[in-house]
Amino acid sequence: MTTTTVDAATGRSREMAASIAQVPGRHRMLTGDRPTGDLHIGHYLSSLRSRVALQDRGVEAFVLIADYQVITDRASVGQIKDNTLSLLTDYLAAGIDPERSTVFAHSAVPQLNQLILPFLSLVTQAELQRNPTVKDELAASRRPLSGLLLTYPVHQAADILFCKADIVPVGKDQLPHVEQTRVVARRFNSRYGAGAEVFPEPTALINDQQLILGVDGLKMSKSRGNVIRLAATEDETAALVRKARTDSEHEITYEPERRPEVANLLTIASGFTGRSPESLAEELGDGGGSALKTLVIDTINEGLRVHRDRRQLIAQDRAQLLQILRAGNAKAEAVADKTLTEVRQVMAMDY
Repeated sequence: MTTTTVDAATGRSREMAASIAQVPGRHRMLTGDRPTGDLHIGHYLSSLRSRVALQDRGVEAFVLIADYQVITDRASVGQIKDNTLSLLTDYLAAGIDPERSTVFAHSAVPQLNQLILPFLSLVTQAELQRNPTVKDELAASRRPLSGLLLTYPVHQAADILFCKADIVPVGKDQLPHVEQTRVVARRFNSRYGAGAEVFPEPTALINDQQLILGVDGLKMSKSRGNVIRLAATEDETAALVRKARTDSEHEITYEPERRPEVANLLTIASGFTGRSPESLAEELGDGGGSALKTLVIDTINEGLRVHRDRRQLIAQDRAQLLQILRAGNAKAEAVADKTLTEVRQVMAMDY
């Protein structure tokens, strides 16, 4: 993406944040995750808490469990049902309220997926191949480029546009997906809507938080096994943090470029305490890596105490979880059906 595109997206994000502060009920958010395993602290700090905050402020929320997207870069879905319910459990434990937010599974809404066909006609192969996520996932999977992975950005456009969401909370690394969705909406409106706004061009609500790294110093990822799960016990959390990389310097300083591993641990502690990483580093002084890790262990375990207690209780009732998901699926399907009906009408395919 060009600097101009990023700057424009950043400007729109600021304007959207101001609008949410004034009239939150005017807006609709689409967000979600792939059910490839338990959520981890990176999800919690970078997205999960902010989703709950937007819901609580009055923004209408659609929370997608993107089960179909699991197979974009892998050969099978794995323990898909268990992973889906685990995801739902963490959503509920964090404060997502199924009475105010629609939590649903991608595969359970066929009308959503039917939108992919007309949307595919609006993008070129070159545009899809330039998408950074397609490139990154292809490199990580080490498998031939599948049609599903190539068209992944269009699937995400359908996820966002089926409910006519105008807010998509993302990090800067996910901006290309929202920009591609804006292009799809614009082209659909021009080609089939005679310029009328059938679909809004969604705004990326950009999260500027520092990227959380895994305990090995690399990007936190379930596939790398370097995560601290929200479902982990306090002892498991402590063991993982103690294995985290630091460096040989005894003085603790917050220098993300020069000391990324130390800065990452300070960022995690900052996320759970609300204090700046600089102030935490100053307080630790020459305490060294041991003191830093002790701080991180304590802040994670204390910060997740309520979440973990709620999670354990919610997970005991699998039947209730399924009931909540099916109710969300039905709500999402009704919205998708209405959108698909409108699409057929503007395309003159309402036979």
